[in-house]
Amino acid sequence: MPDLRKDPVSGRWVIIATERAMRPNDFKIEPHAPLSADVFCPFCEGNEDKTPPEIMAYREKGSYANKKGWRVRVVPNKFPALKIEGGLNKQGVGIYDTMSGVGAHEVIIESPLHITSLTEMSIWQVEEILWTYRDRMIDLKKDKRFIYGLLFKNVGRAAGASLEHSHSQLIVTPIVPITVIHEMEGSEVFYKYRGRCLFCDMVRQELATDARIVMEGKKFYSLYALCLPFPL
Repeated sequence: MPDLRKDPVSGRWVIIATERAMRPNDFKIEPHAPLSADVFCPFCEGNEDKTPPEIMAYREKGSYANKKGWRVRVVPNKFPALKIEGGLNKQGVGIYDTMSGVGAHEVIIESPLHITSLTEMSIWQVEEILWTYRDRMIDLKKDKRFIYGLLFKNVGRAAGASLEHSHSQLIVTPIVPITVIHEMEGSEVFYKYRGRCLFCDMVRQELATDARIVMEGKKFYSLYALCLPFPL
């Protein structure tokens, strides 16, 4: 069973999950090798029995769970950082706080084809992936043990991915990461001091300067975050 352990100095919780070391790896021998039909991929359509049973999927009408016919498929991570079963079992070991590594760790397989990037997909395929994120977060929110969810995507060995087939991961935890707490507190301090929304001010300033706008849509802006060093 994984553990959650708290650093009493920084207040940061860490996950200790030894099973993660047993993950398969596409990138061990030739990290830059071209795709090969001879490379076995458990995420490709037709290999549904090589993953844990699916939690949900967007499927073609008339297809069956854990069979062909899916467009987006969600399965439990075979080598999870956190496990869904059990209670929190909070304990104090001297000055240290620990709890069982209870949570959810899911894999969102983004295409039945052996695609390695979202850029190879159509807009409607990407839309279904985003709807899948929403569906899973709403469902896991019903579990009162969990209070924070993190969606992330690693691409390539250098980023931590063990398989090249395009996929995302969702981790849901019983604690809120210290970085997120700091961001919330910083936003609250800004509002109390200035009486304005920090993120609204960010958007207004970036639109005015147009220095870090990556993309602008009807309902969103994508900004390039830049942190400059300042003298103390």
